[in-house]
Amino acid sequence: MRICEEIETRLRAAFRPTELQVEDDSESHRGHSGWREGGETHFNVRLRAPEFATMSRVARHRAVHAALGPELVGRIHALALDIGA
Repeated sequence: MRICEEIETRLRAAFRPTELQVEDDSESHRGHSGWREGGETHFNVRLRAPEFATMSRVARHRAVHAALGPELVGRIHALALDIGA
């Protein structure tokens, strides 16, 4: 399974989002630190779920990282998060 699909699967299972977009943005970082052949290094995530309404921005980011797990997060160089309720 591609990393993009893993991210989407784990976030859907953890949050039951009303909106989820996962974009592999690796190609736009070609030649930069952390980029590797084949991509799957840089991701943009837009996530909306009701449970985020009462969470601070930091708590939302921690929840997403916990849902993804340290093994998956360790394979990603950059993860841009746009999280809201």
